Amino acid sequence: MKIAVIADIHGNVVALDAVLADLEKRGGADLIVNLGDCVAGPLWPRETFERLEKLGLPTVRGNHDRRVAEKVSDEMWPSDRFAHEQLTPQQRDALAALPLQLEIASSVLAFHARPDHDERYLADAIVDGYLVRAPLVAIEKRLGQLDPAYRLLLCGHSHRPELVRLSDGRMIFNPGSVGEPAYFDDTEPAHASQQGSPHARYGMVEIDPEGAMHFEFFAITYDWESAARQAEQTGRPEWAHALRTGFMPA
Repeated sequence: MKIAVIADIHGNVVALDAVLADLEKRGGADLIVNLGDCVAGPLWPRETFERLEKLGLPTVRGNHDRRVAEKVSDEMWPSDRFAHEQLTPQQRDALAALPLQLEIASSVLAFHARPDHDERYLADAIVDGYLVRAPLVAIEKRLGQLDPAYRLLLCGHSHRPELVRLSDGRMIFNPGSVGEPAYFDDTEPAHASQQGSPHARYGMVEIDPEGAMHFEFFAITYDWESAARQAEQTGRPEWAHALRTGFMPA
């Protein structure tokens, strides 16, 4: 079984289309799983939603999917507000209705951040204002009483491509972000996530008949300049910098 894994598109339909085209060139997959945060961002939220709606992928709810669907308030983050205003009420309701977690196969569980929470990091820690890999003991504690029958855990949220083997052999796989290669979160403790290049990221897992898992990460060149210009036109120069470089502004 070949499972293509995408996450954190954040309204970047240009990057999404490049990923889908690259996947097709590689022969496709038995299943494409979307790990959420589909549309939030100053790019093309409605176009991205419509593209994903046509694809009909198994999809879990990201924290920004939930936030986009909420009532507008002074506390709403600008990227969520922009997407909220671009979507129809029906589209926002569809995002809110996405499941927190989804069983992809008998041994595969998909979720956005953690199995029980859409906004808390699983495999990451904040050190000196940046995301880094968390200690193994912390990662395993965060999984709590999750059924160990799930041997493969698919997650996104951090935008950092990651592969972690737990002490009992279970695997955590984060493909990185399709459409937002870096971000800054001012929630205390404030921190940045940086993929280090502007490429669109996705991943592939192949599970052989004996149950062995093989992983690949992909970084795809696409027209990130057009995405950066779109961010500039919507008044988000920091997004434009991240889209062009994979880093947040210094």
